[in-house]
Amino acid sequence: MKAVTIEKPGADFRVVERPVLDPGPGQVRLKVAACGVCHSDQFVKEGQWPGVQYPRVTGHEVAGVVDALGAGVEGWAVGDRVGVGWHGDNCGVCEACRRGLFALCARLQITGFAFDGGYQQYMVTSVKGLARIPDALSFAEAGPLLCAGVTTYNSLRHTDAMPGDLVAVLGVGGLGHLAIQFARHSGFHVVAVSRGKDKVELALRLGAHRYLDTDTVNAAEELNKMGGAKVIVATAPSGKAISALVDGLGLNGTLLTIAGSFEPMAVSPVQLITNQRSLKGWSSGSSKDSEDTMNFCALTGIRPMIEEFALEDAAKGYERMISNKVRFRAVLVSR
Repeated sequence: MKAVTIEKPGADFRVVERPVLDPGPGQVRLKVAACGVCHSDQFVKEGQWPGVQYPRVTGHEVAGVVDALGAGVEGWAVGDRVGVGWHGDNCGVCEACRRGLFALCARLQITGFAFDGGYQQYMVTSVKGLARIPDALSFAEAGPLLCAGVTTYNSLRHTDAMPGDLVAVLGVGGLGHLAIQFARHSGFHVVAVSRGKDKVELALRLGAHRYLDTDTVNAAEELNKMGGAKVIVATAPSGKAISALVDGLGLNGTLLTIAGSFEPMAVSPVQLITNQRSLKGWSSGSSKDSEDTMNFCALTGIRPMIEEFALEDAAKGYERMISNKVRFRAVLVSR
């Protein structure tokens, strides 16, 4: 089979031939049909994640079919349409997993980090991380939902926002274009916030009731004129842009950050005390959460906007993603 490897931290992607492996006990082998290219893949590509063993095949937005079953696997069959996300080997039973606190799970095995991920034609993975893909979704559509999708959907549904509440989405990109759709179909009053007039038409088409261009208006002031946001979902990894929106939160409002960034935010205690505001972060979800996300998309018609690349063109897809040129999720497909 073909696989795209990272031989060492910072190395270029390399297309190689590898033997197809058999699954062990409690494992399945997938025939990979598609794998999303996520911004988090840079942690493996550039050696920014401790404990990664090289060479490594990354990729944690994996969609395909079950190709072989390991010993002791029950409830799954060859040919099943399945996906594997970020938490490919979460136990699903410990307190950390049940509460969504996956970073605290000592047994967590991250797909494409602790074991080889989806930048290959066949992949062996634990049965614990499998999520069923509904027939309404193509494999290429399902891939990004296993990370970007579940992160936005799962974070929103765990807030205190109720239908009719004002929910603002900062950023109209890989995460933001999904967050807008999820928020609209959840019954929220949705306001998209970003820079530039060029995003107005897209934001409204995705479901935003209003668009705020931070180049021309003070978004926090505009949100306050509308009564203040119950939730602000920050999908843009800019500490400065996120900090500028804190004052747009209403009573008991929550600023929800889901885009990974090391850039600090500037928030004063007075800003939080005022209106009893809070800050919260969220990361991904379990395989069950991924199933919920995909089923919600199948029912509502929500789809990620994707650009497809052949597996052999992984370097091109990654470059489009890392340079923010892709609209909006890059997906590798096996022909």
